[in-house]
Amino acid sequence: MAANDTIADMLTRIRNASLARHQTTEVPSTKMTRSIAKVLLEEGFITEYKEVGEGVKKTLMISLKYKGKNRQPIIKTLKRVSTPGLRVYSNRKELPRVLGGIGIAIISTSSGIMTDRDARSQGLGGEVLAYVW
Repeated sequence: MAANDTIADMLTRIRNASLARHQTTEVPSTKMTRSIAKVLLEEGFITEYKEVGEGVKKTLMISLKYKGKNRQPIIKTLKRVSTPGLRVYSNRKELPRVLGGIGIAIISTSSGIMTDRDARSQGLGGEVLAYVW
């Protein structure tokens, strides 16, 4: 299936796998999805990601993270902000704080994909891709 919005597709696959308590999920591999997976790994929302397959059929195998013996998902909410039909940009002074700093906003800047905290510390603005908490 060809997805026009690969970011929303990735977030939906992670959200569904997390709610179903799956250990891993597969996402089509693009430069954008690899960058988002890297940010999620650095922030502790997933345990690991690796690229599997070859050629055009490469996918990202994302290992989800749970806490406690009841296996409560670490990721409570994944919310797409900027869509192909309505782009949402924010300058460095107006970068959003998700739940007062508990969650993260994933920002696409001129220096790459990063969290709102990193963008704020580097004095960068950009497109607000998603909120995660």
